[in-house]
Amino acid sequence: MDLAELFPIWDKLTPEQQQRLVRGASQRHVAAGTALGHGSADCTGLLIVASGQLRAYILSDEGRQITIYRLLERDVCLLSASCAMRGMQFDVAIDAEKDSDLWVVAPSAYKILMEESAAVANYTNEVMAGRFSDVMWLMEQIMWRSFDKRLAAFLLDEAALDETTRLKTTHEAIGNHLGTAREVVTRMLRYFQDEGMVKLSRGVIELTDPARLRMLASS
Repeated sequence: MDLAELFPIWDKLTPEQQQRLVRGASQRHVAAGTALGHGSADCTGLLIVASGQLRAYILSDEGRQITIYRLLERDVCLLSASCAMRGMQFDVAIDAEKDSDLWVVAPSAYKILMEESAAVANYTNEVMAGRFSDVMWLMEQIMWRSFDKRLAAFLLDEAALDETTRLKTTHEAIGNHLGTAREVVTRMLRYFQDEGMVKLSRGVIELTDPARLRMLASS
């Protein structure tokens, strides 16, 4: 997909700025599992998803992970270019969850655009504010919402994302998304199974009663 189709405020750039963006960008295909950045010291650049799916997450000193958001087709990741933004440093890791095609805009090129264009600066501030809100919402969920409700909501979100009630995932992967230990996930999934809400098999979680999961997630 062309960069002009993907960059949200392309039409607000001057022809010279559009050319600068194109010159500073490169296309990249990455396989599922590829690490695209690990913290503020690894400034990859602005990532624009042409196809596929990326995951942004926080990694603790003990190695525990928690997903803060996903990036799907046409989404833009600014945290991977935080070095281009004055006073913004985020230790966020980014991996490809699926085979993905990306546009990568060099941090230096994006920094010049922010300095030249009020539209780019405003867009950047809006996106960063939205991501900050996402993180605050996530922290509220972790602090105040019980794990059974969080897990039910996660399973439903995954089913909607993949358009299937048969999820191919592991208990460890779910723990990484939700910031908890695999054993905690396993215990809760077994409880869900005993209650008839899911059916567990090796590498697969089948949602057998999505309606009850929705009731639990919204309670």
